[in-house]
Amino acid sequence: MKNIGIVVGVLLIVFGIGFVFKSKQKPQVLGQTAFVPDKTFEIKGLNYAYDVKEIRVKLNDKVKINFTNTEGFHDFRIDEFGVATKQIPTGQSESVEFVANKTGTFEYYCSVGQHRANGMWGKIIVE
Repeated sequence: MKNIGIVVGVLLIVFGIGFVFKSKQKPQVLGQTAFVPDKTFEIKGLNYAYDVKEIRVKLNDKVKINFTNTEGFHDFRIDEFGVATKQIPTGQSESVEFVANKTGTFEYYCSVGQHRANGMWGKIIVE
């Protein structure tokens, strides 16, 4: 009988610890889903250029841009979609996500100094 009491006590402690850890996890809210991109692009910032000059997506695609700066000090922006990374130094990366909710051809660019005027831009085409 004493052994049964010990086993029950140990089980209660184990389940109690499991409950505490489970309750610290973020609850999922019904109706909300994580951003899962339809299209993901890897774009590198070079000196006064991006390595990708054009990207194409469909209307209402969920888009993720992984921007890596390989030379200098740069950022990545698309004004029409409210997309902007921080200005980052060589070797750092940042990602942006957005829904391409309007059709047309839009410019992405670097806003540092005269980089855009010197050719650091590309096109995103939403069809």
